[in-house]
Amino acid sequence: MMKLTALSAVLLLAACDAYGESQAQQPGAEQVKAESVDPLAQATFGSGCFWCTEAVFERLDGVVGVVSGYSGGHKKNPKYRQVTSGRSGHAEVSQIEYDPAIISYDYLLDMFWKSHDPTSLNRQGADVGTQYRSVIFFHDDEQRKLAEASKGKLAASGYFRSPIVTAIEPLDVFYRAEEYHQDYFRKNPDQAYCVYVIKPKLRKLDL
Repeated sequence: MMKLTALSAVLLLAACDAYGESQAQQPGAEQVKAESVDPLAQATFGSGCFWCTEAVFERLDGVVGVVSGYSGGHKKNPKYRQVTSGRSGHAEVSQIEYDPAIISYDYLLDMFWKSHDPTSLNRQGADVGTQYRSVIFFHDDEQRKLAEASKGKLAASGYFRSPIVTAIEPLDVFYRAEEYHQDYFRKNPDQAYCVYVIKPKLRKLDL
């Protein structure tokens, strides 16, 4: 395998917004109402760069689709550059549409905890800022109860030495991110961030 110098590794592992800003002229984000299509359901998670989160959940049986977007902030119809500035209040999130007859919300929560570090405040790897915070946006009271129970069980297990900082909040509005962010890993498997960040994560999770 090719060896990387310290400098080249830093450049390759730079935050996901480095590449995204070069495409800032793409169409703006669209506002999407968070409504499930019966019998399908939705879950919305923030666990760092949405390129990573999307790539993980797209590979699960029972997941029908994953959309990258923004939630949890005060800026209406945010653009990617506004979100990565950290001033919009939004987190990068993935909204997952799934079939409850095949995959449960509890299983999605398990994968959420496994796929990132929930003890890292406003940071996942080289991606730093409140836009990369760990957060579960629940769609209804049942999801809230399941998320809180799952978090409590994990905290009590002692698996992590540091406290879990993941927020659990009601979903207000979900804004679909610009089109060039959708299915990013599938479309750009050889892009540096995909090669050196996403692919190792998928191997670690055996996906």
